[in-house]
Amino acid sequence: MYDESAVFIVRETLIVALMIMSPILLAGVAIGLVVSLVQSVTSIQDQTLTFVPKIAVMIVVAAILLPWIVLRLVEFAAKMFELF
Repeated sequence: MYDESAVFIVRETLIVALMIMSPILLAGVAIGLVVSLVQSVTSIQDQTLTFVPKIAVMIVVAAILLPWIVLRLVEFAAKMFELF
């Protein structure tokens, strides 16, 4: 019923997407946890305090990992072109 190559392409695409975005999201979750702990200890309940550090850390992590991300995307593109 399903074309095996289409299922393979979707599977590989999802794996690459998860592999690329997981370090960035984990950094955001980690800094969010740290900021939440600091907020609960100091009783500062400002809503914007959580977003600014998260965004900053996620941008820094993405910039640091940019060469690795590009390498994974190039490998994925080459693999997809080989299939066709």
